[in-house]
Amino acid sequence: MDENQIIIPALGIMLPIIITLGAFVMVVYIRKYDNIERMAIIEKGINPDLFKKERSTSGILSAALLFMGGGLGLLIGYWLDRAFDMEEVAYFSMIFIFGGLGLGLAYLIEEKKSKGAGN
Repeated sequence: MDENQIIIPALGIMLPIIITLGAFVMVVYIRKYDNIERMAIIEKGINPDLFKKERSTSGILSAALLFMGGGLGLLIGYWLDRAFDMEEVAYFSMIFIFGGLGLGLAYLIEEKKSKGAGN
C-alpha cells in the first residue's frame, strides 16, 4: 500500500474538523479582544456608549431582496425554459435581471428611509 493512499483519506477527514475548530477559535478570540477593549475603555473613564456601533439594516435588506430576486428569476427562467425551450440562457438572464431589480429596490427603500430620517 502506497503512503499517499493512507494520508489522503486522513486529510479528507481532518480538514473539516480543522476548519470548524479554526472558525470556533477565531470567534472566541474576536469576542475576547472586544471584551478587553471595552474593559480598557471603562478603566479610562470613557463612556463606552460612545463607541457602540449602530446596526444598519441596509446590508440585510440588500441581501434579502437579491435572494428574492434570484429566486423569482429562477422561477421565471424555469417557466421560459418550459414554454419556449430556451435552456440555460433563460435561467442566467432572469437571475441577473431580477437580482438587479431586487438590489435597485433595496437602494430605493434605503434612499426613502434616509430622506425620512433627515426631516
